[in-house]
Parts: sequence; structure tokens; C-alpha cells
Amino acid sequence: MGKIVSKKQFKDLRDSFRAEGKTVVLCHGVFDLVHPGHILHFEEAKKQGDVLVVSITAAKFVRKGPGRPWFNDDLRMKFLSEIACIDYVILSEGYTVDDIIEAVEPDWYVKGKEYERAEDDVTGKISEEIELVREHGGDVFYTQGAVFSSTKLINNALEGLTPEVREFSCAFRQRYDMDDIRKYTARLKDMKLLVVGDVIIDEYVFCQVQGLMSKDVGYSTQFLKSEQYLGGSLAIARHLASFCDNVTISAVAGAEEAFHSRFLNELSGNMRVDLVCSEKVDTIVKKRYIVQNAKREEVSKLFVINNLKTPMTLDERAMDSFKARLRARIEDYDAVILCDFGHGLIDSEVMEIIQEKARFLALNCQTNSSNYGTNLITKYRRADAFTLDEKELKLAFSDYKSTQESSLVRLSEKLHCSGWLTQGSAGATLIEGGELYPCPAFTLKVKDTIGAGDAFFSIASAYAAAGAPGEIGTFMGNIAGALATNIIGNKESVEKVNVLKYAGTLLNV
Repeated sequence: MGKIVSKKQFKDLRDSFRAEGKTVVLCHGVFDLVHPGHILHFEEAKKQGDVLVVSITAAKFVRKGPGRPWFNDDLRMKFLSEIACIDYVILSEGYTVDDIIEAVEPDWYVKGKEYERAEDDVTGKISEEIELVREHGGDVFYTQGAVFSSTKLINNALEGLTPEVREFSCAFRQRYDMDDIRKYTARLKDMKLLVVGDVIIDEYVFCQVQGLMSKDVGYSTQFLKSEQYLGGSLAIARHLASFCDNVTISAVAGAEEAFHSRFLNELSGNMRVDLVCSEKVDTIVKKRYIVQNAKREEVSKLFVINNLKTPMTLDERAMDSFKARLRARIEDYDAVILCDFGHGLIDSEVMEIIQEKARFLALNCQTNSSNYGTNLITKYRRADAFTLDEKELKLAFSDYKSTQESSLVRLSEKLHCSGWLTQGSAGATLIEGGELYPCPAFTLKVKDTIGAGDAFFSIASAYAAAGAPGEIGTFMGNIAGALATNIIGNKESVEKVNVLKYAGTLLNV
């Protein structure tokens, strides 16, 4: 048996070590690029016992942002196995180290001195890990050697960040650090947020293109599978619920029992669903037929079918009930996150209720194929933060003399607030106090762009509502957008721990 072993193989060895009176020591991490600091850490750890086990987090569970880890599982384990003081190397297949602790049952769980303050751990898991070690009869030991950083070396020496992103991160960290981000993240946790917007079910039909139809113009495809995700305002609320313990979604949806069961089962426990059921209008379903690239993970859309009605109006009874609830409860919330998809829910009366009564209003007014040119953000008279994309900005001020920059300034002045222009692979631009602050895209590695703008809007707006400077909103929103581009559709929400870990990666320059 070599040094690289499975959890089961080591568990079989554990009894013999115990019988021989040998002390087992465990170190755990990503160990993406092993440096002198790691060697000193391992050597100090080995001095605490007889058998040193080092476990690494499997690549699909690493939360340091797109493109990490730099090296794959096999290479990282191979490198560690060549270090003399390490006796065994194990792969951890989970977001936590619990599976390894259960298998290894270490007498000593060794961490670097940077983990001595549990409050500095953005995952919030270090205390739970130590408790689990102690349940198995072990304890924690902190090494005191100099702290180096694989992430910093990869960001700089190996160009893990593009020059543009590295330059931005260096400038950003001159003004803000992780303590600033933690402060506003903590403030957001205790806020009450109300999400208002159309409920949408996104259905992805995965196909394989076989060729063109022989007697017509169009693709012939083979059906592979179909998946449904919670989209629209539901997706936005799910993103926010990871950061905030009190998120309510208010909307009108159809009465389909299957969809309502999904809402209750898939939305997190700290979300409140305040939906009015309509017997006359179905829940919006957007069915996208997509092809997954054979060599890359990105998807391409062939076409979309939706069940939107023309004209896009909801039944009067459901709307009256929705408006009554909104009037009665809106002032109970610290902020309203309004996502106007232009599908009939946000009529002029709803707009006025929200603009008049919301303590803080974050606004996103979207253009899509079904409402093109008719759902413009300029129909609003106020907001406290806004987000829109380049097409939506161009439609809002449709004259050839206006530049993108001048139009963004005009919109900020009209709504009397700061906001963001999302620009896809070019990143995003903040407008604040009449000044523009560009931010590059943090990743160009993309699976699916659907949902990335909503993720940016959710998180940037949340930090704005918590009182964070606009630049922090840009930074955190851009991270959320980057993470969302590596999720198929709205299959998963952007998680707080992943956003914070990626923030730490970007600031480690």
C-alpha cells in the first residue's frame, strides 16, 4: 500500500495504530501550491505524533472561485505523497472535513495559527471541526510558523488572475479589506428583506443536435433530459437567503399544486413565501432547449418556449389581494428588492405603492423578448440603488448622441441614487456621485450566463441596503455574477460562504 489511500483503507489501519499506541496527527487543506510554509507546517505537525495524515479537499468542493484549484486532485496528492514527513494522503470529498475526521479519528488536528480566531474563518466551520475531533477523543494544535499563501502565489507568480483583475484587486484592497466586508455581511444577516417580482419556472431541455431537418429549415435533435429550476424572483430570493435570515418573497403565481410543493421544498427555511394564488393565470414557465458543448462545460440555447399570455395581465382578484398585502406589510421591511421582469405583476399601482412606501428600494427592470422596448427603467421616479444591463440602458435613452457613460449619469440623476451597469465579459460599472467606477469581470470561464445578472443584482443591492460603499457592492456583486456563470441556469443559488471565500482569493494579491 502506498501513501495515497482511501478513507476506508485508512480506517482499516486505524485500529492497528491504536493497538500499537501510535499517535495520529491530521492536517487538512486545499494545498494547491505547496510552498516552504507548508513544509514547516507539516514538520511541526509530525512532531506532535507518530503518523501524519494530510487530507486535501477534492476540486469540485474547493470554494476559492472559478479556476481553482490550479492543480487537479491527482497532482496535489502526488506532490504531498513525495514529502518525507507525510505518511498518508487522503482525498476529502465534501465541503467540510467531517468525513476525514470520522475516518482518521486524529489524536491531534493541526491547523495554522491563522485559525486560532474562529471568528476569522469565513466558512464558520472551524469550531464545528474542533468539536467533532474532540468527540472522537482528539484535540486541536496550532502551528506557529510563518504564514505563506498558495493563493497569493498563484494570483501573482502563476497569473491565477488576469492582469486587469489583479490591478483592480490591488487598488481595491488599498481602500477596503476583509474586515470591511465582514462588517457589512454581518449587518445584512439581521435585516428584513422583501423580494417583489414575477415567479418563474426555468425548464432546461438538454438536447444533442443530430443535424438539419431534411425537408425543412431547423435543427433535428435528440432529447437527453429535462430539469426545472426556480427562477425569476424565486432565484433572487434564494441568493439573498444565504446572506440574510429574514427574506420574504411577495408575488402572484398560478395554483399548480406541483409548483407550490417545489416552492416549499426547495426554498430555504429562513425564507417566507407570501404568494397569492391565481386560478386564472398559470405560473410562468420558460422552457429553454439547450446543447452542452462536447469539450467544454458551457451551454448554448437553441430556442425558448414560454407560456406568457398576451396581453400580459393578471386576474383582478389576485392582483387586489397582492396589492393589499403589499400596502399592509411593506413598511415592516428594511429594504425592498424589486425585480420587474415586465410580465404583468408590476403595474403602475404596484410601482407607486413600492416607490412611496419602501424604506430602501433596490430596482432591476428587465428587458426580454416578450416586453422589448416596453418595460423601461425610466418609468420609475425613485430608487436607492439600481442595476441594468447595456441593452436596457440603451433602450432607456434611445438617442444616437448619448454615450453609455452619459446615459448612466442621466439615469442616476433621474432616480436620485447610485447604481450599476452590468456589462457581461467586460464586468460592471458603478455610477456614484456622478462618477463612474469600472470593475472587470472576475472570470471568463463560463458555463451559462442565465442568472448571472440576477445574482449580481441580488448581492450588490443587499450590500447597498446594508449601507456598504458602492465599491463594495460592485466587488461583491461581481463575485456573485462570476460564480453564477458557473452554475447551469438557476439550478443552485450563490452561497455566502463561496462569495466570501472568493473575496478572500481576490484580495490575496
